[in-house]
Amino acid sequence: MALSDLLYPDNPKRRQELIHLHQELLDCMSTNFHATNELAGVLNEHLGCTITHIHMRESSTVKENCDIMIQAMSEIQHQVQKIDSDMKEKLEPVLYQKLYDIKEPELEKIAIAHKVFSIVLGEATSTAGMVAIKLLGSNLMTLTVSKLVSLLAQIGASVLGGISITVLGLGIEMILHAILGAVERNQLLTAVRSYEKHLAEFKAASEKYQRAIREVTSSVRQQVQ
Repeated sequence: MALSDLLYPDNPKRRQELIHLHQELLDCMSTNFHATNELAGVLNEHLGCTITHIHMRESSTVKENCDIMIQAMSEIQHQVQKIDSDMKEKLEPVLYQKLYDIKEPELEKIAIAHKVFSIVLGEATSTAGMVAIKLLGSNLMTLTVSKLVSLLAQIGASVLGGISITVLGLGIEMILHAILGAVERNQLLTAVRSYEKHLAEFKAASEKYQRAIREVTSSVRQQVQ
């Protein structure tokens, strides 16, 4: 038993909490990587985008993987903004306003959007208009993504950012060394509380992000069946 455990008997419990929270964070990040790739695939296939798929880097830190996610999500935001610009440029103002009018039937909006993509792409899939409307008509690219990007930046800048995502395989002492550099009760408590705070916010924002993407991808699957 380490001397710090004799001085602070609750340290072993805190260590296990850190390991569990670290794994939860990595699982959540992994799911976000997968969801982002799903959305990128839909944009590439149906709207003529060229967004590169992303992968978690096991040899990199939490911050470096957060940065990969932020860059990919920023690129998706940029592409959706370009879609909106194309719509605004190609459509009469009245038709463009219909795309954002909640009273307008979705099928009519999809038909309008598809016409634009037939012009922009030369040839567009039957689902192009639907995908465009699902993205432009939801808050996925505004509130949802912006919130998640902000949280990823916070996590990257926190005490968690410098930890390698593979540190779990190195054992408890290496995790503690990576996070704290020393084992003391107040430091362990600080680390645990930091994880808990960031993870709670991150999981909530991630669930909204993943749910919004599922709505788009499930609509695509129904359309092509």
